[in-house]
Amino acid sequence: MDIEERQVAGLVVKIDRLICVGFETCVEVAPDLFQMDEEGIAIFTSDTNEVDKETVLEACKECPVDALVVLDASGNQLHP
Repeated sequence: MDIEERQVAGLVVKIDRLICVGFETCVEVAPDLFQMDEEGIAIFTSDTNEVDKETVLEACKECPVDALVVLDASGNQLHP
């Protein structure tokens, strides 16, 4: 699967695994939300319940290649 999607803190977060190149900035900002797989590509951690909305947005905005997309509950794109 090329795109992983998860609902977190009232937002929909998508990881485009074809765009991610493994900078790990998302992991640095939100280690409770993201981790790197064996290929060095971002994936969601198993338990993302403790992550707040601000952290989600900050982590996604830090991705230098915009591999992370954030939508609000209405489907409006917040990032990128």
